[in-house]
Amino acid sequence: MSGLRVVPAWRHGQERLYVCRPDGRNVAWYDRDTARVNLLNADREADVLHVLAPFLTGNVTVGPPPVPTPAELARLTLHPDDDLAPNRPGEALRIAIDRDPPPARRLRSDPRHRALAAETAVGDALDGLDAGGWHTLHSIGLPGGARIHHLLIGPGGLFCVRSVPARRQRVRVADPMVAVGRGRAVPLLRDLRADAGRASFALTAEVRAVLVPVGAVDVDVAAPPREVRVLLEHDLAALARAGGVLKPADIEALHALARDRHTWHRI
Repeated sequence: MSGLRVVPAWRHGQERLYVCRPDGRNVAWYDRDTARVNLLNADREADVLHVLAPFLTGNVTVGPPPVPTPAELARLTLHPDDDLAPNRPGEALRIAIDRDPPPARRLRSDPRHRALAAETAVGDALDGLDAGGWHTLHSIGLPGGARIHHLLIGPGGLFCVRSVPARRQRVRVADPMVAVGRGRAVPLLRDLRADAGRASFALTAEVRAVLVPVGAVDVDVAAPPREVRVLLEHDLAALARAGGVLKPADIEALHALARDRHTWHRI
């Protein structure tokens, strides 16, 4: 008996099967998408292939892990406290609610919960684009208290996406004002364009703005807003159909830059 065991895991939206020793250390992993078994210890090749045998299909390449790209090396050297990639949708709202929970007997629901639900819905939809070569970062804090809800990076370019809670309500858009239901109109489009502009400056790349009224029953757009797309959450997949803007190496480099918290401190 080799003592090795197979542990499935997900990394960047792709399934990996890790082969672990009894003490939990990895000796290899199998990428289903690339059909490659990456060996950390060539002496254990026979044992690794034996334990992976039930999971292998078709022709499989076996060898040492590929040499990391400059973007991958940058991620490896990034301190965990400075890495924004693990942020969940609405991370800042989650922290705020945990630190200052609403009173238990409050008659009206806390608007932060509605905002969190909207960011979660949009974030989940954007995370679902990973298989197409897209990366999404959530809840990026900017100097001065502003925050980018979602930053989407992929073959079709970069998008600064803002979620707006509008469940079962009508949304009226008259650039730069946005009104949800009977609420007061606020200049959301102006703020969203400013966030996209700051992201463009930080990443030295064009970042386009997208507004997503989540759960809206109707969206009334008086005229196409300047430099902003208005999409419902179920239309976000249309962004993935855009391509031909960034090459894979550019996507990885921009993602590595964007996930570093220090990138956003200088804007």
